[in-house]
Formats: sequence, C-alpha cells, structure tokens
Amino acid sequence: MTHEKYRGCIEACVACAQECERCGDACIGQPQMAECVRTCRDCAELCWTCSGFMSRGSTLAAEVCRACAEACDRCAAECAEHEAEHCKRCAEACRRCAEECRKVAA
Repeated sequence: MTHEKYRGCIEACVACAQECERCGDACIGQPQMAECVRTCRDCAELCWTCSGFMSRGSTLAAEVCRACAEACDRCAAECAEHEAEHCKRCAEACRRCAEECRKVAA
C-alpha cells in the first residue's frame, strides 16, 4: 500500500487521537473516570504512532494498525459507558478508526 492508499486511515487516526486527548483531558480530576483517562491516553498515543508509520510507508504499518484497532476498541467500549458528550464523540471516533485500521491490517 502506498502512502496515498493510507490516507483514510491516517485521517481517522489523527481525528481519533484528537478526540481521545480532548476526552481524556475533560475526565482528568474525576476519580471515577480514571480508567477512561488511561484508555484515552493509550489510544491517542497509538493513533499518533500509527499515523506516523503509515505516513512513512513503513512495512510495519499493518502490525501497528492491528494494535491501534485493539486500543480503539477498548477505548470505544470504555467511553460508551459514560453519558458525557465528549465520551460519546470519542467512542464514535474510536469506532471509525478501528474500522479503518482493520482495512489496512487485512
């Protein structure tokens, strides 16, 4: 796959990383949201990493996308448990990103 073919996944990863960072930041300081903060941070970091691997056309992009999809699934599940609007937006971005990452990983 060339860099251009990764475009949709790169865009989904960047959008997801941004939503995860916003969600995690919004949850900081709320003890009952500690797991949400952790999963958002993990997911954001993997999304940024994944977008970098694809941007460089790395031969490891598919493997990193598999890990990113897993992190997105976990984050989406965690955020879906909460009523906050930022959690809902984050969960949706995570679901979209996981779907795109699975296409690359296939």
